[in-house]
Amino acid sequence: MNCLEELIARYPALSACKNEIDAAANIITETYRSGGKILLCGNGGSAADCDHIAGELLKGFLLPRKVENPNIPAEMREKLQGALPAVSLPSLTAALTASINDLDADFVYAQLLYGLAKPGDLLVAISTSGNSGNVLHAAELARALGVKTLALTGAGGGKLKAVSDVAICVPESETYLVQELHLPVYHFLCAETERRIFGR
Repeated sequence: MNCLEELIARYPALSACKNEIDAAANIITETYRSGGKILLCGNGGSAADCDHIAGELLKGFLLPRKVENPNIPAEMREKLQGALPAVSLPSLTAALTASINDLDADFVYAQLLYGLAKPGDLLVAISTSGNSGNVLHAAELARALGVKTLALTGAGGGKLKAVSDVAICVPESETYLVQELHLPVYHFLCAETERRIFGR
């Protein structure tokens, strides 16, 4: 049984989006192998999920991720772990609140994305309804910038699904139930990406 099959065995409801979860693992891996980074956005509990995902990517999650760069002193290499670049846009408090104060709040994530993204990066857009205006505008801008979008949403996917390259629409519509299924999905994606990049 592979890792994705194990995920589905533990959370049978996710069988409805198995293909999309597999596609998400591929697009994340492709992003990192081509030298890109991941930028994440969401609101409320989904903002917390952005921080959580970035935390799993920026240091070891399940694997030790030995650092082998000879330019880094050996004693420092022993204290570090291999990192996958990820930026949680909700955590950029000063820039976030300045944008809300000075601009249209619906474009706050679009503004941060415009400042940080480059072609080859990946936007992870999290919205339980798929209709959060600031997340939707970020995804729309991502397309204009040549940045791909992976959406995590609830049933149906809302408007976000149509502007995303891959959309994982978990089969729930109540916010907390959607979030309960997002957690094992992104844990799988972080672990699978780590395995592909750092596994032996």
